[in-house]
Amino acid sequence: MFDIDKWQEIFEVIRANKLRTFLTAFSVSWGIFMLILLLGAGQGLRNGFENQFRDDAINSIWLRTGNTGVAYKGMKPNRPIRMTNDEFDMIKNQFEDIDHITGRAAIWGASMNYKQNTGNFPLRGVHPDHQVLENTIVLQGRYINEHDVKDKSKVCVIGQDAVTELFGTVDPIGEYLSIWGVLYKVIGTFNDVGSRWENKMVYLPVSTAQLVFNSQNRLDRIMFTTGDASEERVNQMVEETRKMLSDKLIFDPNDSRALFISNNAEEYKMFTGIFTGINAFVWIIGIMTIIAGVVGISNIMMITVKERTKEIGVRKALGATPLSVVSMILLEAVVITTVAGYTGLVLGVFSLEYISGLASDPDTFLNPGVDFSVAMLSTLILVVAGSIAGLIPALQAAKVKPIVALRDE
Repeated sequence: MFDIDKWQEIFEVIRANKLRTFLTAFSVSWGIFMLILLLGAGQGLRNGFENQFRDDAINSIWLRTGNTGVAYKGMKPNRPIRMTNDEFDMIKNQFEDIDHITGRAAIWGASMNYKQNTGNFPLRGVHPDHQVLENTIVLQGRYINEHDVKDKSKVCVIGQDAVTELFGTVDPIGEYLSIWGVLYKVIGTFNDVGSRWENKMVYLPVSTAQLVFNSQNRLDRIMFTTGDASEERVNQMVEETRKMLSDKLIFDPNDSRALFISNNAEEYKMFTGIFTGINAFVWIIGIMTIIAGVVGISNIMMITVKERTKEIGVRKALGATPLSVVSMILLEAVVITTVAGYTGLVLGVFSLEYISGLASDPDTFLNPGVDFSVAMLSTLILVVAGSIAGLIPALQAAKVKPIVALRDE
């Protein structure tokens, strides 16, 4: 089946039928190309989604207040709701399920300088557990600790992008950073893997930020992790927190504008379900495209057999066995399918790389790609399916009687 003469004959047939070969190859290549492109794009979206969740602890609840949307207990609507250290302590003491908890006092665009280098960077006053809630990776030194908060220490931890802009090649640990004219000792640097802009962030002890910037113990957010609590328990904690804060801060517990609660575990589960559905849809579309390619191969191979009926009759009259006739047609299908499938695979991979480079938000569309084993298996399945598609007309050709084939017009 693999002698040199047969291979020469296969390539001669391919050269003699360029249009037919192109149409066959295109149907196969297009099927693999679309499958790789769709799977890769879906994976890129999933990677971007999961990367954003890497920025925060998944088993966590985040609280943020706004302005009331409705009147309540004699209070007018559009009244600002503000959380303070009191609400932080109340939540911390209320739930035994809490593993880690932090408040956050944010200031956007604080003026900072180190010697001649200046810039405006976002600033946050935080508790030590903020490192866990934000999945912050300390690169040098240490993070803020309880002593810093208790003593209202003038220390800071800065993101690696802020380090580059302010300190250049100077080791920042132990140096003093001026923030609006007040000096803070740099005790650590960090990297935030889930959000690039947060690498420009500067963290202070929450007590220091509240004191220096006269925020009157206010907190913009309160976040806490729920440990191994069940989904039902977490939902119960959300409702208890809503009721507790509405009673304390006096707003309608059903007022969606007064208090915003994000349940990261619930959101992660929801988005995971969405992407699972998208992935299934992509596979269905890709498989249907491949099936269309296989059908195209089968039809074109039938045309091939029809066109070569007389040639097959001559071969059989000269003593060719049914096996040799089948192998000749089958090998042609295998060659075309293999080359076309690999071509579609390569084009799909290059297209994904190109699309990835054009993505305006790399945090949303990240590292699109397809597992190598999946790509090769898909190509192999198409080759086998294409071979089977070529086998059917090949078996029909093997059954043709020489005298009948020679009479064919």
